[in-house]
Amino acid sequence: MNIKDLQEKVENAWENHRLLSDEATMTAIDTVIDILDRGELRVATPTDNGWQVHEWIKKAVVLYFPFRKMATKEVGIFEYYDKIPLKHNYSDKGVRVVPPATARRGAYLAPGVVLMPSYVNIGAYVDSGTMIDTWATVGSCAQIGKNVHVSGGVGIGGVLEPLQAAPVIIEDGAFIGSRCIIVEGIRIEKGAVLGANVVLTSSTKIIDVTGEKPIELKGYIPERSVVIPGSYTKKFPAGEYQVPCTLIIGKRKASTDLKTSLNDALRDFNVSV
Repeated sequence: MNIKDLQEKVENAWENHRLLSDEATMTAIDTVIDILDRGELRVATPTDNGWQVHEWIKKAVVLYFPFRKMATKEVGIFEYYDKIPLKHNYSDKGVRVVPPATARRGAYLAPGVVLMPSYVNIGAYVDSGTMIDTWATVGSCAQIGKNVHVSGGVGIGGVLEPLQAAPVIIEDGAFIGSRCIIVEGIRIEKGAVLGANVVLTSSTKIIDVTGEKPIELKGYIPERSVVIPGSYTKKFPAGEYQVPCTLIIGKRKASTDLKTSLNDALRDFNVSV
């Protein structure tokens, strides 16, 4: 079954959920999940004109849940009760997985990925050389590039619905500091460095303060930016209060391109990692 046929069956099932009891439809959806799992399809792909989101693949992920049966799964002393199988055969995939890290079937982990005790959800794509550090989570359909460091406790949001919404995208070489939260389709461009506790949502003000006047951005962090949490004053009926924002304080230097010196990208500006 080619990709065009798979897409047609998924779209038909999306319009008519009764088709989910049809064996050919279930096989098509399962095949999409299998191809996602191998990294031969992905929910979003980079193009010369930016990232393209493939909504039909997100539909396949959503439709995968209804016909899956709940089942008990045992892993050593641990017991799980869920619909979605876990990934396996990590040795053959060239992926290092530290207990009790968990990745669901339908998430792609490229050779050279390291999972510390963490979680990667269905539809996510994690490229080679990337580390997902302890207690970090990679949500459904999130796209993580090559040689990214996702530090401890980072929360990368997932997105299945609404289907028009873009997934979180973190491009090659980015460094995401401890306890950052990145959700609602935010895009982190290549080589950007986020300090600890940066929170980015679709409504977060991103303010470039490197020039004489602030420049406000929304929805993305530019390539090689160094970013820290900030706040600004906002008026409310009850008075003026500080509201969180994100500050771009500079650009990453070439000397910080090695993973071992990424922390220096922040220390150059006398901020915490």
